[in-house]
Amino acid sequence: MVPGLGWDDPVEVSRTARTPCSADTDHAVVVRRWPRHPRSVGQARRELRKALADWGLAALEDPAALVLSELLTNAVRHARVSPGHVIETRFAQLPDGLRIEVHDASPTPPEPRAPGADACDGRGLVLVAALAEAWGVRARSGPGKAVWATLSLPTPAEADDTGEADRHDE
Repeated sequence: MVPGLGWDDPVEVSRTARTPCSADTDHAVVVRRWPRHPRSVGQARRELRKALADWGLAALEDPAALVLSELLTNAVRHARVSPGHVIETRFAQLPDGLRIEVHDASPTPPEPRAPGADACDGRGLVLVAALAEAWGVRARSGPGKAVWATLSLPTPAEADDTGEADRHDE
C-alpha cells in the first residue's frame, strides 16, 4: 500500500537504473507505480515518451503509446483489487526495441474478444496483437499477473513507407 497516493502521484521506483525486469536485459528500465485511476494512463504515456526519447527510440513512440494505453486501461478498468494496491508499469529498453509490462494484483488474465461492429470497446488486445512483435501474460511474484508486449524498431525498408528507397533518380 502506498499511503497518500493520489491519481497524479506516480511513485518513482527507478528512472534509468539497470534494474531486474522480466525481460532479460542489461539495458535501462523505467519502473513506475500508479493508482487504479483512468488519469494514470495519460501520465504513464508521458513517462513512456520521455524514456523513448532518452533511449533514442522515438520511432516507436506512436505504437508503444497505443500498446501501453490499451494494457494499462485494461488493468485500470478490469483489475478489481483491494484499495491501496497500485498498478506497476515497466518499460525496458531492448537491443532492437522495447518491452512494456503492466503489473496488477488481479489473477485474471485479459482475454481477447471479437467485438461486434457497433461495440464501443473490446478491441484493445486486437490492437496490441497487431502492433506488437509479441505479447502475453505471465504470473509474477506476489499476487496478480504481468501483461507484456515487445515492439521492435522498424527495419529501414519498413521505415521508408514512401517507397523512396526503391526509386532511383535518372
